[in-house]
Amino acid sequence: MVARAKWVAITRDRHIQDHRAELAAVRDHGLRLVALSAPEARTTWEQLEVVMCQWRAIEALVDQEGPLLRVASRTSLRPVPLA
Repeated sequence: MVARAKWVAITRDRHIQDHRAELAAVRDHGLRLVALSAPEARTTWEQLEVVMCQWRAIEALVDQEGPLLRVASRTSLRPVPLA
């Protein structure tokens, strides 16, 4: 439903790269996903800080076609291969 609506999903998954089924679901459904996986994103407030630090970069993903996966920290938003 999220992919069909062309939204960007945000999740808290420190080990997203290791979850093959989740990566396949992102790929198969064309989802645009941002994973908060940095150690500094433990609490709700820390997660909010990461999102706000990367807000403009996350917002720019709206204009990109899915599937895509980005891992966010306070200082970076890096791509993760879905293969």
